[in-house]
Amino acid sequence: MEHDTHHTHGEHGTHGAHGAGHGGHGPATWRMAAQATLHCLTGCAIGEILGMAIGTALAWHNVPTMILAIVLAFTFGYALTMRGVLRAGLDLRSALRVALAADTVSIIVMELADNGTILLFPGAMDATLSDALFWLSLALSFVVAFTLTTPVNKWMIGRGKGHAVVHQYH
Repeated sequence: MEHDTHHTHGEHGTHGAHGAGHGGHGPATWRMAAQATLHCLTGCAIGEILGMAIGTALAWHNVPTMILAIVLAFTFGYALTMRGVLRAGLDLRSALRVALAADTVSIIVMELADNGTILLFPGAMDATLSDALFWLSLALSFVVAFTLTTPVNKWMIGRGKGHAVVHQYH
């Protein structure tokens, strides 16, 4: 997901690090935090769903399925960020550094929240892809993850960290 694509290319120079008062931009807003969280959630959701689908289809037990889902969530989360910064002209190594700096905390919080929700949701760990409970608990877990991660992203962006390190490349 691209962020604030409504700006002209020349306007990007004023964004700086999104820190309070930096580069002519005020403190981090809830809108900025929500956009960063949605970006993170997109990658995490792709990885989580793919991992759970693969693990469930292969009749794996819960722990290896969850591990695969988490690994894929990180992979897709970082990949979405890298896609944007690579397009902006960064080399692969620099793009990976930016993605790690931008997304690691957000993905960790999101994964703890959504997997914790799944673990606590009665019957969710035993649901299969054809069960409504599987999809309901997964959807709820993403809502919980978004709700808990957005304030973390707002705090980080306000300090020039997290997603703030990516925005300069858009």
